[in-house]
Order: sequence, then structure tokens, then C-alpha cells
Amino acid sequence: MTLPLLAGLGLGFSLIIAIGAQNLFVLRQGLRREHVIVVAALCAVSDAVLIGIGVSGIGLLLQAVPWLVTAVRWTGAAFLIGYGVIAAHRAWRPSGQALTVRDQDASAGDATGGGAGAVGVATTTRTRLLPVILTTLALTWLNPHVYLDTVFLLGSVANTHGDARWLFAFGAMSASVIWFFGLAIGARYLGRWLSTPTSWRILDGGVAVVMIALGVSLVLPH
Repeated sequence: MTLPLLAGLGLGFSLIIAIGAQNLFVLRQGLRREHVIVVAALCAVSDAVLIGIGVSGIGLLLQAVPWLVTAVRWTGAAFLIGYGVIAAHRAWRPSGQALTVRDQDASAGDATGGGAGAVGVATTTRTRLLPVILTTLALTWLNPHVYLDTVFLLGSVANTHGDARWLFAFGAMSASVIWFFGLAIGARYLGRWLSTPTSWRILDGGVAVVMIALGVSLVLPH
């Protein structure tokens, strides 16, 4: 019974560990220390729901309605390109945001907390929770690649395991939980390398290139 579980875990990791719009956003929020748990939880729960839909056989319905996939593809492309343009604007005209690295020995009682020798990180600006939630949901549910990976591919492979398909699905869902929380929480260790506005301009520039490239790739002839 452990074989379907491990198979789902392995395939889940192989599909999710890639540079994409969703992962870049989770990484950015982790670096900024903003609503990290909420973002990771939303991504993991969304993946679990989509995997469940695929295993339940709803993917067959989507295959029978090709125009729905096309609509999602164009909507996702528009969103990714739009988000890429916003990131490009941040890189071109930065707001001065940066990570402030402090030695907790010299700032005991600081709001960032931590013990002696720990690294506290704070940003000069803070994004409200609602826009972060909406962006996370949009990057997940308006991304056609998410449907291809979870609903179609994982759903199809899971159903080859017969009665053990839900064990396979649980393995894939576990991969999402481990990855998103690991990426979001582990991002804080990159704080020392992002302690200047220039480094954030470089990061946003990279995000812009990837987002726009992904958006354009969605509408190119396949």
C-alpha cells in the first residue's frame, strides 16, 4: 500500500518543483515575511482540491469541453502578462523596499523577535492581506499549467492505481504541502542576500521576465 503513496509523492514533487508564477510569488512573500502561512496554505489547499477533482474523474469532463481549456488559457495568459508588467514597473521604478537585517543582540525586544545571534528581517512597506490572497488564488486558479499537472496528469495517473488511487492522491497532496511551506518558510534564509533595494530590483526584474514569458507561451501556437 505504500507504493501508490510514494508514487504520488514522487510525481507530485517532480511536477511542482519548477520555476513558475506560483512558486515565484510564494518565494517573494517568504522573502518579505508577509502572510507566509496564508499564502502557503492557499497554494497547498488549492492543489489538494484540484488533485481531488482529477482523481474523481472530472478531468474527463474538461477533456470533452475543449473551449473551456482555451478560455482558461487566454485568461491565465492575460493575468500572467499583467502581473509581469507590474513586476517590471517595480524593477524600473522601485519604491525603496529592502530587507533590514539586524543582530538581535543589539535589538532585544525588537518586533521581529528571535534569540541571540538570530537574524531579524523587516520590510519598509507591507502589503495588505486581501490583495495577497487574491493574487495567490489568481496565480493558482488562472494558471492552465496547474490544471494540466493536477487535474489531467495526476488525475489520470492516480486512476491507473485502481482502488489505491486516493492513496496516490494523498501522496501528491503531501508533496504540495511540503513544498509550499518549505519554500515560503525557508525563503527567510535568503534575507542577507536581499538586504538592499538593488537586489529587490533584480528579483522583480527576474519575476517580470518569467511571468511575461509564461503568459506569452500560453497563447503561442501549440
